[in-house]
Order: sequence, then structure tokens, then C-alpha cells
Amino acid sequence: MERIRNFCIIAHIDHGKSTLADRLLQQTGTVSERDMQNQLLDDMDLERERGITIKSHAIQMNYKYKGEEYTLNLIDTPGHVDFSYEVSRSIAACEGALLIVDASQGVEAQTISNLYLALEHDLEIIPVLNKIDLPGAMPEEMTDQVVELLGCEPEDVIHASGKEGLGIEDILKAIIEKVPAPKGDPSKPLQAMIFDSVFNSYRGIEVIFRVFNGSIKKGDSIKFVNTGKTYNADEIGILRLNQDPQQEISAGNVGYLISGIKVAKEVKVGDTITHVENPTQELIKGFEDVKPMVFAGIYPVETSEFEELRASMEKLQLNDASLVWEPETSAALGFGFRCGFLGMLHLEIVQERLEREFDMTVITTVPSVQFHAIMTDGSLQLVNAPSELPEANVTQYLEEPFIRAQIISKAEYVGPIISLCIDKRGQISNQVYLTSDRVELTFEMPLAEIVFDFFDKLKTISRGYASLDYELIGFRQSNLVKLDIQLNGEKVDALSAIVHRDKAYDWGKRLCEKLKELLPRQMFEIAIQASIGTKIIARETVKALRKNVLAKCYGGDISRKRKLLEKQKKGKKRMRQVGNVEIPQEAFMAVLKLD
Repeated sequence: MERIRNFCIIAHIDHGKSTLADRLLQQTGTVSERDMQNQLLDDMDLERERGITIKSHAIQMNYKYKGEEYTLNLIDTPGHVDFSYEVSRSIAACEGALLIVDASQGVEAQTISNLYLALEHDLEIIPVLNKIDLPGAMPEEMTDQVVELLGCEPEDVIHASGKEGLGIEDILKAIIEKVPAPKGDPSKPLQAMIFDSVFNSYRGIEVIFRVFNGSIKKGDSIKFVNTGKTYNADEIGILRLNQDPQQEISAGNVGYLISGIKVAKEVKVGDTITHVENPTQELIKGFEDVKPMVFAGIYPVETSEFEELRASMEKLQLNDASLVWEPETSAALGFGFRCGFLGMLHLEIVQERLEREFDMTVITTVPSVQFHAIMTDGSLQLVNAPSELPEANVTQYLEEPFIRAQIISKAEYVGPIISLCIDKRGQISNQVYLTSDRVELTFEMPLAEIVFDFFDKLKTISRGYASLDYELIGFRQSNLVKLDIQLNGEKVDALSAIVHRDKAYDWGKRLCEKLKELLPRQMFEIAIQASIGTKIIARETVKALRKNVLAKCYGGDISRKRKLLEKQKKGKKRMRQVGNVEIPQEAFMAVLKLD
């Protein structure tokens, strides 16, 4: 155990975590030159296409230092705020963290929030200044920023370049010297924590765990404490580039377990594994339950595929523990699921993964956040979707979630950022100059305003420099109304939204205009209306496709033409009563891209 080191890599997006992990794997000879490719640990197609890390990945390396062989367990983590739950799970399985800062961009919001996550778990932090070979790098200034953030000495900050492979030896040396060896007692009863799991269609569910006390041998009968299920450890092993089966994994190490688990519900991330014969008495304190920020409905395009979608969601949840869902029904779309996500990127990724990995074509409804309705009798009702909002005569008032947003940006963009936040009903509560050129702004604003396109707009006005991190601070009373969209007098519940009264008129008008562009023309006229309660606040009309019934009338009396037009008008009217309007998927997503 003295020679095991467990560490993870944390940083803001695009500060070079995955590239640095590549170099560490090459330096320790874990990967042969033939298998080497850039961002080796990002093995999902989506991660490669978008150039972001979505999942944290564990891999084991061996390294000789001063004649001794050390085992290093590395976990590469995502940098985006929507995947911070992955980071918190990786941190719980480690004793140390490499904090990477880009030498040209400096300390950003996610750097700070990931650092606080690591400090809460008492991890040893090793600061690394990456990308020092860039022409725009400012090593001295950025070192000062890191020193100020961590309170360490300037010589503790390792200068490195993942691309050129500089400073990799120093990093490995620092990991071995500074990161403490895992504490634990191999002779105690087995106590291991599940921090990830993957669904394998041939072998069932593979569980990835970290052993804190005791040891696990191949063929042991084991028990998952939370679910109370027992299994046989058919295969255990360590994670190299491929799985490497072992006979025994003892305290301090990270490994995987395959025991033919078929049902996705039986594996819970954060659960404790122990032996059936000699169970441990103390549970490992797992992770706090994830707090979803954005809710949206996911429905199968064909209603018959509901059960298939349920199975796919269960398998996806194994791999992405921050996804929360429960079944719901909609008048327009039939049976589906109400899902909670950590943000808009998370929603997009989940939808893509369902389509790619499970061949499910799904319709996603307008995202919303969770509101509180305070009823006239004083009770509280949770509202996760506009369709759940109680009638106005039984509610006293509505409350919406507020967040504290921390935005770090260059000083020159402060003006536009403040006006964007005020436009989104935010209030500035603090403004701190971190350096002469970097400002940290703190706002309190409604979560509902951030859900749609706030992050994109923030990036646009700050040329990609501003970084955002936010936390929930509670619910506050607001003047909210439910905005319904009606097509030919029928409400489409999947398009309705809960918005602030001041913004409802503008929102309704823009949405009607957008839908007019997107709805295909029918043989009958379609009236698109936005309403609050029974009051119509906006209307657009999609004109009918019409046949020219006057083509055969050349000359003659007007009454002959009138007769034919009246006949056509009656037919259109009857058609409109029986005709129903197909809504394309683009229309549901249109709401997100209203501007």
C-alpha cells in the first residue's frame, strides 16, 4: 500500500487535462506507441467530435522511482460545469489532485470550483501550469495567480506542456513525493465504494470501485449494502488501457468487478461493497444526491417504444449518475419521462447518447426548472412542468429558484456582462478585481433565466473568456404566469412554459412568429395563439394551401365564382375541425433559440 498513489486531474475546460494524461501514460510506458492516439482516455465518439471530456476515466500506471516500483491510479475528469458531478465522484476516490491552469488563460471559474471540491475532501493539491510553450503564455503572471489562489510557494508550481511533453517527469515525481499513500487496513472486513459503472451488453454491468479497507478475491460472495443484493465476484481486475484480470485487489487500490448483474437498478453509484460472510459495519459516506438544475421531458417518437426507452435510460444512468428521471404523460406526446439535468449541455449530450448508443429517436420538450406553488391553504406543491401548475384560484403565489452566479472575465467586458445579467432579471451583489485585468462578478438571478441560452450569450459577448459557475441559494417569490401555445384552439402542453409576467408578451409574440416559420403548411388554415389563462396575447396564422377553383371560370357572372369560393371555404372549415397539426421536433427546440 505504501507504493500506491491515487490522483485525479482537475481543471477548467480546454486547459489540457486529457493531453497531459496522454503524456503521463506515454512516460510510464502504459500505452505502446502503436495504440497511442490523442486524448486517449476520451473513448466516446461524442467526446472526440466535440473535443470535451464527458466521463471521468480511471487507468492504472506503473512507474519506477528511485529503484522502487509505484502504482499510480489516474482519473481524468471533465471540465465543464454541467459534468461537475463526475468530478466530485472522482475526487472521492483519490488522495491527491493535479490542478492544471492554462498559462495563457489563467485561473477560471471552474478551476476555482473544482479546487474547492478537492479541498473539501482534504486532497493534496499539486499545481501545474500547462501550455507554457504557447506564444501567448505568461508563466510569471499566471504563477502569481496560482500562488494567490492556493497560498503555496512559486517554486511549487510545476511548469509543463502536455503537447511538447515538458515537465512530465517533475509531475510524476511530485505525485510520488507529495500525494499521501492511501490509508486503510487490508486485514479489516471488506469496505469498497462504487464510483462508476458501465453497461456491457455481453457481460452485464461492470462496476468500478475503490477499496478502502480489506481485500476482495476472485470468486468471493459479495453484497451491495444499499440495495441488499448479493453476487459472486466472477472477475475482478485493474483498469489498464484494457481490463487486466487479477486474483485479488486489496485496500487502497481501484478496480473493476464483473458479476453478471443484469438489472441496471441494482447498481447505485456511491454504494458500499462488502463480503457476505464478514460484512463491514460502517458504510462509506458516498456522494450527496445530485441536484438537477434543468428539467425537460423526453418522449419516444413512436409511443410503442416506451419500454425500450425506459431500458435505455436505465443503462445510460449507470454510466451517467447525474441523470435523474421519472415517468410522466403528456396530452400531446403520450408516455415519456421527466428528466433532470445539470445544465443545457448535459441535456444535449444525453439526447445524443440515447440516439447513438441505443438507437432511440426521442423528442425533447421545452426545458424548465422546478417551481414552488404556495397554495391558499398554506401547503407547498412542487411544479416540475408547466402542465403541473395548479389553477390560479387555488394558489397564493409562486416561488422560483434563485442562484448565485460567479462570472470571471476580463475587465474590458464588464459592461456588456452586467447589462446581460440585468436583462435576465439579475442583481449584482459583488465585484472584485482579482488582478488589474480580471474581474470576478457575483450576481443573484433566477435559474429559469440561465436555463436557455445564457451561457452561449456570455461566451459571445466576452469572446469566450468569461467563465461561469453557479450554486443554488433558495426559492423567492416571483410574479410568474403560465404561457400556453394553442394551435387551432387546442393547447399543446409540450410547448407551454412558465415565464415572468413582464416577459410573457414579448416571449409569446416571438414564439408565435417562430412557429409560423417552422410549421409546415396544411390544406387548412392554422391559427397559432399564445395565451395567459383565457387571454390571448399574440397570434399568427399559417395560411392554407389552396387549389385554384376559379381556373375553369373564364368570364361570366361573379355569382358563379362566388358559389365556387363559398363551397371551398366550407370545405376548408370542415377540414380545420377534423384536421390535426403535426409538430416537427425543430418546433420544440425552437423555444431554446428564440433570439
